[in-house]
Parts: sequence; C-alpha cells; structure tokens
Amino acid sequence: MFIPNISDYKIILASQSPRRHYLLKEIGLAFEIKSKGFVEESYPEELKEDEIPLYIAKKKANVFNDLHENEIVITADTIVWLNGKVLQKPKDHDDAVNILRQLSGSCHQVFTGVCIKSKTKEFAFTAQTDVYFKKLTYAEIDYYLNHYQPMDKAGAYGIQEWIGYIGVEKINGSFFNVMGLPIQKLYSELDNFINDKIEEI
Repeated sequence: MFIPNISDYKIILASQSPRRHYLLKEIGLAFEIKSKGFVEESYPEELKEDEIPLYIAKKKANVFNDLHENEIVITADTIVWLNGKVLQKPKDHDDAVNILRQLSGSCHQVFTGVCIKSKTKEFAFTAQTDVYFKKLTYAEIDYYLNHYQPMDKAGAYGIQEWIGYIGVEKINGSFFNVMGLPIQKLYSELDNFINDKIEEI
C-alpha cells in the first residue's frame, strides 16, 4: 500500500457490500469489516442528490463513537438519482422491471457519499457519475433479472455485470463509483486524512 504511515492504523470498513470489499482489496488496503448493527437509512425530505448519501454515510459513521487512537472507519452510501427522485433497491422482481424500464434510454446520476472518521477527526466527500443507458428491450431486462442478482443494488443493476456490458452506452465520471465506491478519490482522501492534511474536529 503506497499511502505513507497507513500501517500505523487499523482500517475498518463499515459495509457488507461485496463490491466495496472487492474494490478496497484491489488497491491493496488491509482492512477489517465491522458492523455496529442496522443503521436506518432515512434522511430529511428536503435533501437532494449528493446531499442524501453524504447524510447517510455520516449517519453510519456516527455510531462508531468508541474508536481507539489508531482506528479509522470508512462508511459509504450510494444512490441512483433519476428525474428528481431516488431509485431504491428493488422490493421484488416486478419492481426491478419497473426500475430498469425507467433507466432504459435515459441518463441518470449515481451519487456516493463517503465518510472517513477517527477518534479525533472526520472528513466526508461525495462523487457523481452520469450513466447513459441505451433503450433496453423487455427481453434484455428479463434475461438480466433471471440470470443475475440485482435485488441488493440501488437502481436494480450492477454496471460490472452483463447489463453494464450491453446496456451502458457511456459514463461521465468514475466507473467504480457506480459499483459503490469512488476508489480513486477515496485513496487520495485517505492519504490526506492519515497524513494530517485534514483539520481536527
């Protein structure tokens, strides 16, 4: 790992997302997965776009109020935003069909909020990616839902899966952000955080 002084810290990832686990491993980061129990992902109605995942990521970090001096926790939340509203994880197969039909032939935004917290300081940031889908056929939507597992994903799709290969025409922003973590930005901000470029609380 190329971040100076990172070996002095125990990094905790407060997420059960296999995509986030994968991305952190791919940059060579040693970390522990830890949960403080279920955190209600509710937010004030007036929040919009990147304000929503930023609020929730901070909310997830706030439950870690007993960190030791050498511990750093990372929390994150990702939403899909289309036409002024959040597209949640699908409730069932029919809901997933409906969500993908909304995304078909349109551009939507993926916003991720990330919070980095230690015993003495906290820093949060967001990332935005614009995703352009081609017009999906009913057969393509049906095939995807029957052969993959989109039920745990915001917007009912994983860009790294089959539908991303055949359906996404282009993106503006980080590909990995659409997977659930803007890993390049996190790498840079973690470097800033550890090496005292962030002001203390």
